[in-house]
Amino acid sequence: MTEIPKPSKEEVDKYIEKWKTLENYVNQENSLNKLFLDLLPENKEIDDILIKCSTLNDFYSTNIFSIFPVAKHIHELNIDERLESGDLSLVEDIAYVEELDKRFYSFASKYCSHHKPNDYPIFDNYVSRVLMHFKKNDKFAKFKMDDLRDYIRFNEVLDEFAKFYNLEEFTRKELDMYLWQLGKEFFARF
Repeated sequence: MTEIPKPSKEEVDKYIEKWKTLENYVNQENSLNKLFLDLLPENKEIDDILIKCSTLNDFYSTNIFSIFPVAKHIHELNIDERLESGDLSLVEDIAYVEELDKRFYSFASKYCSHHKPNDYPIFDNYVSRVLMHFKKNDKFAKFKMDDLRDYIRFNEVLDEFAKFYNLEEFTRKELDMYLWQLGKEFFARF
């Protein structure tokens, strides 16, 4: 495997610029921003939530095969105040859908992130693999893979990552763009 470049301001900037050239992702993100931030910013109506869940599920290929129970669950949680306050425990509450007896952790992080991108980083397998790689190589923090599946601990690890590599000037969204692309580039074949 090719050596993964050490995180630095230059590397993050490089991947942010690269992101801007990915027409499909840029347009999908612009569409999601329009949907979540402009057209349907609240989560009071089930049909609004269903549109957002369905679009997110499609664009991110989150493989939720029965989306209505997820939307209904979010509706029942009455999440707007918690989203606004940046309550990280909300991701865990959204993630577990009792009716389906399933946990949709990555989806829940994406749902919250699209409402407040700089408060809620996105968890996915590419990001976790990159974090584990640099933990192993540089020991920037102490954690296990399972720790990343706890959203509050995941946020702490991201903060430790940013601090260790002097990347604190970047927003959560910018770090996500960097980590996801790096993971996709170096870990997609595993």
